[in-house]
Amino acid sequence: MLTVKVKTAAEYTGLPLPKYETAQAAGMDLLACIDADVTLVPGERRLIPTGLFLEIPAGYEAQVRPRSGLALKYGITCLNTPGTIDADYRGEMGIILINLGQDDFTISRGMRIAQLVFAPCLQAVWQPEEVLLNSERGEGGFGHSGL
Repeated sequence: MLTVKVKTAAEYTGLPLPKYETAQAAGMDLLACIDADVTLVPGERRLIPTGLFLEIPAGYEAQVRPRSGLALKYGITCLNTPGTIDADYRGEMGIILINLGQDDFTISRGMRIAQLVFAPCLQAVWQPEEVLLNSERGEGGFGHSGL
């Protein structure tokens, strides 16, 4: 179990903290912390505040991901996904939503708009080399293994 410190904005009053909806859920649903409804027309993107500020332990990150139901049913998804929340970031989390559907979509206060997943995060150290070991894949990419 990972303990994450959370601070809420004054506007968060009355909203529950994110929680896991099932015992084995990987992500917690993030809520829209808005005072008035926000309507996204098709093709429009908007930064939606969550009202949450996190203190993530060193060695971890938080990933913001779309909710599959919003994507399938309405074409609403997150841009820059997964969005990375670094352990040293202390600002408010915001969710960049876009309407890829064909109809207007209205976001209301407290609506579940994205998922938050915590994951271990390693920092790499570069080791310059002149030659890399061969692999079965080699330089194949971008669909080389078929569809």
